[in-house]
Amino acid sequence: MVRLIIVVAERTFADALASRLEAEHDIEIVAAVHTTASSPSLFSRSPADVMLLDGDLPGDASFRLCEELSQRSDVPYVIFLSHSSEPTRIVRALSAGAVGWVRKDESVDRLIQVIRGAARGETWLPQGETGEVLRLLLRRPRPAEDGGEMLAALTPREREVLVCLVEGTGRRDMAQHLHMSPNTVRTHLQNLMSKLGVHSALEAVALVRPQLDDQFSQRRAAC
Repeated sequence: MVRLIIVVAERTFADALASRLEAEHDIEIVAAVHTTASSPSLFSRSPADVMLLDGDLPGDASFRLCEELSQRSDVPYVIFLSHSSEPTRIVRALSAGAVGWVRKDESVDRLIQVIRGAARGETWLPQGETGEVLRLLLRRPRPAEDGGEMLAALTPREREVLVCLVEGTGRRDMAQHLHMSPNTVRTHLQNLMSKLGVHSALEAVALVRPQLDDQFSQRRAAC
């Protein structure tokens, strides 16, 4: 079962969405909150795997809440719901720790697909926006420290997790492949993202892919 929290500003939208999603056999609605606040304490008594978060809350409330939640050990995977799919806002959400972005006018079937994917640790972006989001991530200022030095700071297990991430392996498959529990995979991901100075898995991939590609090319040339 995917335990789901819905956090949106409009009561009717929260109730309607909860009613539709709880009809799915593998989704359990643990809370449907209508709020414009940004305090994570609202959800402390409702542990969940995935959170649907209104990306249109006033001001920066959505991004602040996502950033605050990302500091918790029991953080759910956050999916933003928004009327827009502006790439710069998507990048900001990813930097805050979100794993997905869905437009509010997309089909419920698409939303359910994203929820299930997020529960597996996958990143989901609006169709047609992935290329621009990646370009924006690649153009962002990077830490002064050399990428190779940052990679060297990772533990062997963190490097294994990172390689799986770059190869597009979902987190549940990653756990099975590396003989870890999903919680251990999540811990390694949080640690390696902290060491790389990023807040999302997609940012980590965009940052280290050139260094890993160079290493793989050198290994192939030596064989």
